[in-house]
Amino acid sequence: MGKKFIVKTQKGMESVAANYIKEALSDAEVWASPLGYSGLVLVESGDETALEKIEGIPEVERVIPVVAEVPAVLDEIVKTAELVAPMIGENETFAVRTTRRGKHDFSSIDVNRTLGARIQELTKADVDLSWPDKVVQVEIIGDKAYISVVPGEEFRKFTPDKIDARELFRKLTVVQMPYWGDYKACRSFGEKIGRAAQAFEVKELIIAPKEKVDAFELAEFIKGVRIGQESRHQIQREAYPWKVDKVPVSVWDLHQVVRDKKRDKRLLIITDPKGPTLAEVKDRLARDMFYAKEIVVFIGSREGIPRGLFRFADYVVDLAPYMTFATEHGIPAALVSLWEVYEEYLRGREKGE
Repeated sequence: MGKKFIVKTQKGMESVAANYIKEALSDAEVWASPLGYSGLVLVESGDETALEKIEGIPEVERVIPVVAEVPAVLDEIVKTAELVAPMIGENETFAVRTTRRGKHDFSSIDVNRTLGARIQELTKADVDLSWPDKVVQVEIIGDKAYISVVPGEEFRKFTPDKIDARELFRKLTVVQMPYWGDYKACRSFGEKIGRAAQAFEVKELIIAPKEKVDAFELAEFIKGVRIGQESRHQIQREAYPWKVDKVPVSVWDLHQVVRDKKRDKRLLIITDPKGPTLAEVKDRLARDMFYAKEIVVFIGSREGIPRGLFRFADYVVDLAPYMTFATEHGIPAALVSLWEVYEEYLRGREKGE
């Protein structure tokens, strides 16, 4: 009997990866898309260098060596704790992660809880769901369960040394001029803008016409914003380990937004090619963003922000000299740029610079 591996690929790349694995490991038994589940390849090989050879295939995303294969029955899965426990030190932390494919009389949470409790009983190790030293990975495919132990670093999207970008975006309001014209285009641009605002989890998205607009064109744009927001929020709910709220969306006259926010002494930033480059103002801008209660970023659409409003802004910034961003790229371009200078400032503060 050879050693088994669960190989993960991009969806649609299973057969390609499987063929390359067969070429690299002449003795291997390879099953692409087991039971029809995409993104998976099961491999069994007696080659001592199988792991290295599989990892050397570009189509392979991850390789998970299997410690135990048991029937997909909760009691049988819990019994594998006896094999897993010696691989986790008493002074290490661990977490159990389960991916379940198919119908079973238990949930992934049931596996995490019961297997985790048994491992803790055997090892006396602490559970750490955020940054574990080891992860016990349970991959359930139909009537089989495959158990592995991998370093916790492989699962760490969110680590203590990374600054949480939401520190900035939670106090950032985006003021977006709406797109107008053809109904279909209005909705399409609205979807992209709604998705972008939700992706960054900003404090608020304000849709701000600068003058009278066609009500039905605006309605299509707002419908698009809602569709885009809903689609992104659904992904966030499934992907993030924390609760994600929908970004509040409102409609307000552009000039009134400026008047109100300036009166409340908020930090106003307008993105426009007429301003200085970000590199010229980044140090002062980052410091002001750090101390600001609210940061209000104005983004144009088809037309830029009216020039008369520039004198009310704290900053008018040219994000990319000699370039004009498409409407749907305004939010990502502005917010990523602001985050980069803000993170650099925070790193400097940590070092006492």
